[in-house]
Amino acid sequence: MSVSVRMPGVGGAGGGGGRSVCWVSLVLVLLLVPALLLVPAAGLRAASGGCSDRLHPRCCPGRDSECRGSSSSSSPCYCDTYCRYTGDCCPDYSHVCHISAIDCVVGAWEPWTACSSPCGVGSRERERLVTIPPRNGGAPCPDVKQRRGCYGHHPDQCHSVKEVAKILPDTYKRNFKDPWKRPHMMAKEQRPSYCAYFRMKEVSASCYRGVWTNHLFREKISCVECQGEAMGTRDRCEGDGRQGTRTFWISASHPRCHGSWVLQSLRKDCNCSPKSLIFV
Repeated sequence: MSVSVRMPGVGGAGGGGGRSVCWVSLVLVLLLVPALLLVPAAGLRAASGGCSDRLHPRCCPGRDSECRGSSSSSSPCYCDTYCRYTGDCCPDYSHVCHISAIDCVVGAWEPWTACSSPCGVGSRERERLVTIPPRNGGAPCPDVKQRRGCYGHHPDQCHSVKEVAKILPDTYKRNFKDPWKRPHMMAKEQRPSYCAYFRMKEVSASCYRGVWTNHLFREKISCVECQGEAMGTRDRCEGDGRQGTRTFWISASHPRCHGSWVLQSLRKDCNCSPKSLIFV
């Protein structure tokens, strides 16, 4: 390194002046070199502040707003895992924390479930388990649950679901004994009644103008009795539905009054309370 400094009033033709200039140059070099070396070192110390200046633990998992590092800037820097998402990690975060991202790993898909509806439109589902959850900013997990549509068609169940129940008020019960009835009709009467409890889902507007149908409204629980005379060959009333499935009904005396309901429960050897309904 050569430094040439001109000193005013120093120098001349003699050799003594030249030696004075050399000594002055040497002194300046010795003073300037340490100063130049200290400047980047100080800058490095200022930039090295961050996670390394924290007490134990230096690095924090997850999101921790208290996990701050020292920073020379006005905005704080952090040493938690969440800083990788927000971009406010301290400069020495990667070096101090030695964190490597772990991607999510999932297993194989399980078989599809059965159709949720035994008759009509429903859905199927399948799932898969997470074997290794993501950590340290790794790739997130893909979908672990899938659903697709299906159409259930069980012959035995669909037959009852497609039936439309015909109903009347319980004032139409035939409790009197008719001596002219044939033996097969008497056998039907001997079969015990059962009760079907439905939750009304839809009621047409025409029902509100009827004498007895005006008591029907949405979400009402109605008891419908299946008497022996109304039973078919399967010892059941047509349209008694299937539990948990929406079926349809119609008034036998007011054809414009109709709607849908969902069977809640069935009770054998049962008679509905007064002001209830019966199957026809």
